[in-house]
Amino acid sequence: MVNLIGTYECKVDAKGRLMMPSALKKQLSSVLQEGFVLKRSVFQSCLELYPMHEWNLMMEKINDLNRFVKKNDDFIRRFTAGVKIVEVDANGRLLIPKDLIGFAKIDKEIVLSSAIKIIEIWDKDKYENTLDESAEDFASLAEEVMGNLNGNGIS
Repeated sequence: MVNLIGTYECKVDAKGRLMMPSALKKQLSSVLQEGFVLKRSVFQSCLELYPMHEWNLMMEKINDLNRFVKKNDDFIRRFTAGVKIVEVDANGRLLIPKDLIGFAKIDKEIVLSSAIKIIEIWDKDKYENTLDESAEDFASLAEEVMGNLNGNGIS
């Protein structure tokens, strides 16, 4: 299990390749050979990079959904839309497919932001705007989400 830390700014070249920052690559060293799954985010216009192990855990949960319930079937279709298997090449680069670049409206400058077990890939301007927009609401969100936990993490 990997718990990722950090936010990294980097660039995407004209072919959609990004150089994986060395600090992030070091954190991912135990899972680099397994590969990754890259997908659209459910709630934001960014991409989510799952180490293969984390993706497989997510798929175990999703496989438990009854496909004969329409909303489950609709969710599965939307959740897996545009999913791609990607790898970090020998030069430490990761290729973002063009359809996913279009979805996230990625230009040249991007932000890789750790989200515990996955990495969010954002267009830099969109990332900063999203943080600015949610800054005022974060205190109340933190209280609502975490306020009922005691010191042991148990509600």
